[in-house]
Amino acid sequence: GVVEACLLHMLRRRAAGFLRSDKVAALFTKVGKTCPVAGDVCKKVQELQQQVESRKNQPSGQEPLKRQGSTTSKTPVLTPQAIKHIWVRTALIEKVLDKIVQYIVDNCSKYYEKDALLADPVCGPILASLLVGPCALEYTKLKTADHYWTDPSADELVQRHRIQGVHGRQDSPSKRPALGIRKRHSSGSTSEDPFAASAREYVESLHQNSRTHLLYGKNNVLVQPKDDLEAIPGYLSLHQSADNLTLKWTPNQLMNGTFGDSE
Repeated sequence: GVVEACLLHMLRRRAAGFLRSDKVAALFTKVGKTCPVAGDVCKKVQELQQQVESRKNQPSGQEPLKRQGSTTSKTPVLTPQAIKHIWVRTALIEKVLDKIVQYIVDNCSKYYEKDALLADPVCGPILASLLVGPCALEYTKLKTADHYWTDPSADELVQRHRIQGVHGRQDSPSKRPALGIRKRHSSGSTSEDPFAASAREYVESLHQNSRTHLLYGKNNVLVQPKDDLEAIPGYLSLHQSADNLTLKWTPNQLMNGTFGDSE
């Protein structure tokens, strides 16, 4: 949507087309006549639009449109929002949006007024350069209903997988052991230990969810519960919810579910 706003800023009427309501489509179509890359995008978009129309005319029991006909084998579902921005979106998924914008910037006098954003000698090239990064990504996953919180950093994900005390630090980072809670079985009972259950719940709370957001996490933080006891390593984490901040610390032994005979 932001890219479309930039493309439409002070676009000439003749470039947008007098009778076309979709100015972005008119711009891509006109650019596609002289830019082969944009021409390929136009063909792909037309194919997608035909598929969408054919799906609408099919009985409701038929399988809905799942994938976009691009070079990637895993593409997002065409939601109404995706169809609304199908031109920019298709160029982005095909990794050519930056090339198309750069072509438009290089030939801005054909399409834009002299005070337009893309006609600016500084802002136009900057916009094209900023799109190089997004065009280098593989868009293989959908946004789900819980996309409004951010995913943890890669370093934090590695840390979570290595919450196994001192022994976990000796493993190679490439192994990334699973973050599991081992069950303890008492004599004659197969139920999970309540302490291990609470540890499992705590470990699950370290992951992002709709109620709390993990701001910070660090493993092997030493805490001395009593003066006559040695310091105990554990996992320290800071969580943010809608109302407050919560600081948590749990011993590594408890998180692993193997605390032996110690209190």
